[in-house]
Amino acid sequence: MRPCNESILKALALVNEMLDISDKGDSVREDTNCGVLYGVIRDSAYKIKMLAEAEKEAHIKKGCWK
Repeated sequence: MRPCNESILKALALVNEMLDISDKGDSVREDTNCGVLYGVIRDSAYKIKMLAEAEKEAHIKKGCWK
């Protein structure tokens, strides 16, 4: 696999970890400031996911992804 594609896969894996952290953290938080933190993590994860998936699709269309 090309290094650029490996990086996209790593970004998608990071997204999953970020979503897991935000879900687990939100379920055990003790104040609203923690809720804000986990909300920002979740929002950022979805934005990164959207960008990484779009880039993956672009690589597939260019024939650079196997």
